[in-house]
This record gives sequence, structure tokens and C-alpha cells, in this order.
Amino acid sequence: MIDDGTRIMPEPEATGTQRNTASSGTRPDSPSPKSIAVWVLVGLVGALGWSVLALSRGEEVSAAWLLAAALGSYAIGYRFYARFIAHRVLKVDKTRATPAERLDNGVDFHPTDRRVLFGHHFAAVAGAGPLVGPVLAAQMGYLPGTIWIVAGVIFAGAVQDMVTLFFSTRRNGRSLGQMARDEIGPVGGAAALVAVFAIMIILLAVLALVIVNALAHSPWGVFSIGMTIPIALFMGFYLRVLRPGRVTEVSSIGVVLLLLAIVAGGWVAESSFAGTFTLEKETLVLWMVAYGFVASVLPVWMLLAPRDYLSTFMKIGTIALLALGVVIAMPMLKMPAVTDFASRGDGPVFAGSMFPFVFITIACGALSGFHSLVASGTTPKMIQKETQVRVIGYGAMLTESFVAVMAVIAACIIEPGLFFAVNSPPGVVGTTVETASQAVTNFGFAISPEALTQAAKDVEEASLLSRTGGAPTFALGMSEIFSSVIGGAGMKAFWYHFAIMFEALFILTTLDAGTRVGRFMLQDTLGNLHKPFKDVSWKPGVWLASAIVVGAWGYFLWVGIKDPLGGINQLFPLFGIANQLLAAVALAVCTTLLIKSGRLKWAWVTGVPLVWDVAVTLTASYQKIFSDNPKIGFFAQRSTYQEGIDAGKVLKPAKNMDEMHTVVTNATVDGVLSALFALLIIIVLLDAARTCWKAVRKPESVTLTETPWTESKIVAPAGLIPTAEERAELAAAGLDASGGRVKETLAS
Repeated sequence: MIDDGTRIMPEPEATGTQRNTASSGTRPDSPSPKSIAVWVLVGLVGALGWSVLALSRGEEVSAAWLLAAALGSYAIGYRFYARFIAHRVLKVDKTRATPAERLDNGVDFHPTDRRVLFGHHFAAVAGAGPLVGPVLAAQMGYLPGTIWIVAGVIFAGAVQDMVTLFFSTRRNGRSLGQMARDEIGPVGGAAALVAVFAIMIILLAVLALVIVNALAHSPWGVFSIGMTIPIALFMGFYLRVLRPGRVTEVSSIGVVLLLLAIVAGGWVAESSFAGTFTLEKETLVLWMVAYGFVASVLPVWMLLAPRDYLSTFMKIGTIALLALGVVIAMPMLKMPAVTDFASRGDGPVFAGSMFPFVFITIACGALSGFHSLVASGTTPKMIQKETQVRVIGYGAMLTESFVAVMAVIAACIIEPGLFFAVNSPPGVVGTTVETASQAVTNFGFAISPEALTQAAKDVEEASLLSRTGGAPTFALGMSEIFSSVIGGAGMKAFWYHFAIMFEALFILTTLDAGTRVGRFMLQDTLGNLHKPFKDVSWKPGVWLASAIVVGAWGYFLWVGIKDPLGGINQLFPLFGIANQLLAAVALAVCTTLLIKSGRLKWAWVTGVPLVWDVAVTLTASYQKIFSDNPKIGFFAQRSTYQEGIDAGKVLKPAKNMDEMHTVVTNATVDGVLSALFALLIIIVLLDAARTCWKAVRKPESVTLTETPWTESKIVAPAGLIPTAEERAELAAAGLDASGGRVKETLAS
């Protein structure tokens, strides 16, 4: 054993321990006949759902079949594939202490009840992506996006999250970039550190922009979301000081307070206090930067974890009710299974062919690189037991994927003509209901001007034309479903604005956790230059790194708010590809670690998704750089606008010659950054391939930075609901369902 924690590679199939696998809980019991019958039924339900979707030939299909296909697939994937990976591939060890137990300091490292941590992790990873991406991809039809969402999460996204969480937990919660540097090598590691941090800032700024646009001039949303902060602080102190371990108790109190905050938000919006909570975009930016900094430096148990846990009740509760509404109302999918835009590649919502751009547009919900940052950021520093990586890593990602499925349903149950009128830019559909009606009719989806006017009137909006970005469409679909069950057409406006507020809440929890993860990442990187930064709870490092991270995304956000063509608006086109390139880094690191740790025969678990993701992202990057279509290629767009400048013409969306020059600059910057990110990822992949080849050829030369095994004194269930065996173990240790540290007298 080497003093810095680096050790020689174990024998194949070893995991750093050689204890009895039965005592570690790695060999699941054989299923009973009753269990087999249940899972056969679940499989049949899922298969029937897919059969109906696949065999439909132009006729409308109930959204309930899409729901059945997704839920059946998720259940099978979690029960069998996730279990296989956890027990056979990773060999999770419940006797091994996690960083949260060994390094518990009450700030960043803190053993957290798996129910609270599930809520934190889900809230942290489930941002704008699962609500927006599937809505936009619906222009290709409901089937391509649904297949990618379900198959992608089972075999790629959830696998990435769980395996990254496992390996980070084995390395004191190291960040993805630092793991790349430690395990792949200095060249690939340096490329990964630069790419990961740069992409992280872009992702955070984009998420913040969505929140600002949703909350600006919305006193209801600002009040309700603002109240989640004091409620979360109360919950944090309740669990830490007043009633430790009483998760169910504090959950009930928190949910009641959250519902009161939502209802009170409506009252505030109609009261004389509305002006106080009606904020301009610039004010919101300042408040969000301040909140991001505070959430990053406060102890994780005080604000971040309870707030994310509280938000999860709102998120999962609303989505579950939405699914129930689909079952009750049985709305029909009005969007075709596959539209002509899938083959033509000239869709008005976004340009490009189905491959690769559906797989770029739909990231969160299927495969998202951002998730790997959380899985190697806050979560591994809070997890009680290794055995919980399945429910938290794989399970939370499946839950997010279900959100994406509901977004597909919401987008596809409204009239296609309305969908395209809402999601097409003004340059395509014009600014009046007459021009929009004509443009949409030309797409092959008829809708009258009167229908467009009535749709806006139903949700009490002046206009729904060109409300791009996906969020308004999701809100329309959500209001359609809920009003069919509760309140009728008269409640559409309420449900529409509730959905807008819900989406803002969804995204904000990703921003605060993402800022903290960015702080960890930056501290890991600076720690290579100045060792004290390696201690992620070192106060000077905490404050400095937090300030840099919020300052970076805050700057791009501020400029973007002031200039519709500047700041984060300039970098927004990079969001999808950058996120999927980040997934390539995570999958490359995971594959490398599987091979280096003696699991070569299981390397396909992350290797196959890696190959697919690389094919998708590098194809998309190539097209964005070299395509001669100005709607796709950055440099082609630059040439088109430069020719316009030379000819003295102003081209949309520019309104004057100054904006023409700005578009040229933006296209140039985006093209260069696309090439740079692709180059950095290629360097990471090549260095990872070199490291893997060396590990296979000369296994005796391989070292791992895995921390030494330490016996765990914590007893806690692996899943959200304890098994009979786990309940007996908890009872013997004198603990309730929350689990906890075993008293020394019992442990001895």
C-alpha cells in the first residue's frame, strides 16, 4: 500500500476487498414463484405498450400506451439490469465505509438518509433538460424521442450515473475531472479538466437563464420558490438538531409548508404585495448569484440537501399526478409517430436530421453528462452505504427519464398546428395569428387563426406565438391534462401558470447543486497546484472557488440578460453538444476504471454507451463545424451573415447592421469552441484508450487511486424501502428505518 492511497491493481474480479460476498450482500436471493409471476406481468405490460406504439399506422394512439411502455421498461431495467451491474460488475460492499462516514465534517461530508439523498440527487440532476429537450424533439414525432429516452436511460444514462457515483465514492468523492487526471493520465486528465469546467459554466448559465425568463414579472413564482429556502433551513435544523433521524416526520411538515407556499403565492400575486415580488430580470440575476454562493458555502445538511429533498416532493408529486391524469383522461397522441421532418432535417423548431440531433436535443432523461458531475460531486460525499448507489444513481435517473416521457406526452397531446406555432421562431411563422396559421399549414398541420387566438385566451396569455424553448409547450400540455380531470376548461389558465412555476422550481435546484459541484471541481483542479485546495472544506478554498464559479456563470448570465445576442445567448447553441461531450468523458473514465480494476469482461457495460455517445456527439460536432447549411453549421452561418454585411443587407434575426456583426462574432466563437471541445474530448478518448491498452497488456504496472478499505459502522438499507433482512438488521442494531451508526458496544 502506498501512502497517498494509490495501490497496485487487484486481481480480476476483486474490488479492493476479499471478504465473504454473502456477508457483503452481493449475492441476491433466488426469486420466488410469486415474484417471477409479477415480473412476467410487468414485462407483458411493457411489451404490449411498445407493440401498440410500433404497430400504429397513422391512427391516433392513447398516451396511456406510451406510459405503459415506459413504466414496464423502467421496472425491468431497475430490477434486473441495475441489480446485475451493482452486484456482478461493481460488487458493491456494504461492509466498506464511504467517504461520508470516514470524513464526516458536517459541511461537505455528511452521512445522509438515503431517502433525503435520493431527493437531493434527483433534484440536482433533474433540471431543464427532461422538460425542454423532449418537447423540442417532438417535431420529429413522438416515437423517436420516446425510444431514445427509455432505451437510452436503461442502457446508458442511468448506468453512467450509478457507475460514476460508485467510483467517485471509492475515491473520497473526487470530481470527474480529477478522476480523469488521476486514472487516465496527465494529458487526457488536463484536457478533461479544462473541458469539464468550461462546459460546466455554460450549462449553469443556460439553466440560470431559463429560470430568469420563467420568474421575471411573476410574483407567484418568486414568492413560492423563495419560501422554499426558509422551509429548507427549518427542515435542515429539524433533522440535525431538533429531531435527528425523523425523516418521515419532517417530510410531512415540509410538504404541508410547501403546499401552503404555493397556495400563498397565488394570494400574493393578487394582493398589494405583488409589486414587492415582481422582479426585473437584472434583479433576479443578482439574487440568484447571491443564493448560488450561499448554497455553495453553507453546510450541506443546512440548506442544499433539505431544499432539494423538499423540491423532490413537488417534482415527483406533480409528475405522478400528471401520469394519473393521463390514465384517467386517456388523451390521444395527436402528433404523428414520425413526422416528415425526421427524414428531411429542415424542421422549424431546430434544423438537422434525426441522427444525430434527436440524441443531442434529448439529453437529460436519456443520457446527460451533467449528471456525472453531481454523481462525482455532492452525492458521493453524502451516501451512507455503497449498496445505495443503485437506488440513488440508477433509480434517480430512471425517475428523471419518466419526467422526460411525461414531457413527450404533454407536447404530443396538443394539436400539432399549435405545437409548431408555439415552438417556431418569428422568422418562420411571423408575428400574427394569420401568418402563423398559413406557415403551419404549409408544414402540413392545419390550424386556424381563431384556434390560435382561443388557445392563448384559454391560458390568459396575450399570445402563444413563438414561445420557444419548450417550457410553454409543456405547460400547455400539462394544463390540458389537469383541466380534463379537475376544473374543466375554466381551470386551464391556473394549471398553465402553475406549470410555469413548477418548471422554474425544477431548474433552480439544479443550479444550486451545480454551483457546489463546480466549487468541488475547481478546488480539485487548484489542488494540483496548491495542496490545501484538495481539502474541499478548507474555508479559504471554499469561499474563493465558490466566488469564481458563481462569478463566471453570473457574468455570462448578466450579459445575456442585457444583450439578446450576447453573453450566454452567444453560447446557448453549444448547450446540447457540450452536455453530451461531457457524458463521453464520464463514460470514458468509467470504462477505464472498469478495465484497470480487473473487470475487463464487464467493460462493455459502459463501453457500448461510450461508443454510441461518441458517434452521436462527434457527428453532431462535425456537422455544426463543417455543414454548408447556415441553419446547422456555425461557419456557414458566419459566411452568410458576412456576405449580408458586405452587400449592406440586414438578415433576420438581426435588426440592424450592429447585430449583423454580432451574429458573425457569435457564430465564429461557437464554431471555434465546438472544434475545441471536440478536440479536447478526442484527446481524452485517445489517452483513455492508451491507458486501457496498457492495463490489458501489462496489468502488473497498473495503479489505482482507490482509498483503502475501512470497516463501516453504519447500518442502513440499500433501497428506499428496507427488506425483511434489513429490518431485522436494523432492529438488532437498535435503529429505525433511517439507519445510522452502530454503537461501539454493539459493533465490538
